[in-house]
Amino acid sequence: MEQIKWTANRLPKTEDKQLGVMSLENVAKARKFHSSFPQYSVTPLTALPNMAGILGLGGLFIKDESYRFGLNAFKVLGGSFAIARYIAQELGRDVSEIDYNYLVSQKLKDEFGQATFFTATDGNHGRGVAWAANRLGQKSVVHMPKGSTKARFDNIAAEGAQVTIENVNYDDCVRMAAKEAAETPRGVVIQDTAWDGYEEIPSWIMQGYGTMAAEAAEQLKAAGIDRPTHIFVQAGVGSLAGAVQGYFANLFPDNTPTTVIMEAQAADCLYKGAVAGDGKFRIVDGDLQTIMAGLACGEPNTISWDILKNHSSFFVSCPDWISAKGMRMLGAPLKGDPQVISGESGAVGMGLIATLMESDEYKEMRETIGLNKNSKVLMFSTEGDTDPVNYRKTVWNGAYPSYK
Repeated sequence: MEQIKWTANRLPKTEDKQLGVMSLENVAKARKFHSSFPQYSVTPLTALPNMAGILGLGGLFIKDESYRFGLNAFKVLGGSFAIARYIAQELGRDVSEIDYNYLVSQKLKDEFGQATFFTATDGNHGRGVAWAANRLGQKSVVHMPKGSTKARFDNIAAEGAQVTIENVNYDDCVRMAAKEAAETPRGVVIQDTAWDGYEEIPSWIMQGYGTMAAEAAEQLKAAGIDRPTHIFVQAGVGSLAGAVQGYFANLFPDNTPTTVIMEAQAADCLYKGAVAGDGKFRIVDGDLQTIMAGLACGEPNTISWDILKNHSSFFVSCPDWISAKGMRMLGAPLKGDPQVISGESGAVGMGLIATLMESDEYKEMRETIGLNKNSKVLMFSTEGDTDPVNYRKTVWNGAYPSYK
């Protein structure tokens, strides 16, 4: 059985120029925009006190994004805000002047017209972009990597997008989307990864993700937790991880929580960069086969990488069985704790936290991270059962068992 790999962050620090992307002011603008949507409501922060007790933690809190906008995943927060900021910029306005009612109005069509938004996705991000474009009367084109599931394809197609599954991996789909956008009149690539020369829109997407982090911080406070001691957040290209890390580093600048960045072992580019220790990111290529489809990305977001280098505490490379274990634990919790339906990319935190607390094999890691009876732990379940067939295969039928 594959082992968990981990390393403390010993990366050289930079001038930290990207931290301002996730300033409290920028996140507040994103949240104000999202709250103008009729579909907006704060997603649950689920406390699992009995689970925390049996694992030996002081508290365990799950931000449950399966309720987000009826789309079963958090990603719509990024795509919708990036589209709004792009439109605002084209019209010479600040995004604070742009809300849902304006974006769906005839006035927008008269002043802005129509653009085509291109993106690559394993499913959730593309669905969010397609959903937002559809609501706003815009066009969208979505490319998915090989191995993408029919359920995720169908959900994107149902939003009116032109969608294809290509015979290449995620990172090559990104290049395809960018090329097509450049060749299309009023074509715009809305991608949650950044590279040299393409950083503005990814920074807006990260700000959109900040809505989720800001909600969680408020909900923790309402539950009597002024500050989590530990945050577990998963990473594909790292946009979500950088957004969460950046927000909490700005919220608690003098006492940032210990942050653990988790990746799928088949696509652990951030972990590999952290192990190398020279400050440069690493690229993982090939098919990137993992059940954590949303994390199957081998090329880091350059903005996030800078934030993570400066502020994250640990990088962890997780085998698929970790995620499967987390899915089962959240789906069948201890009596008295609420159930959380968490998909493959959402449950990796639960599987990792439980394994660290239960297994003497990872005692050194547990003690180095500082997990104990005083720890108040926050994790993000970023998707529900977005692939219902594989969800049932894992939770009901025991695929990817966590034993030898």
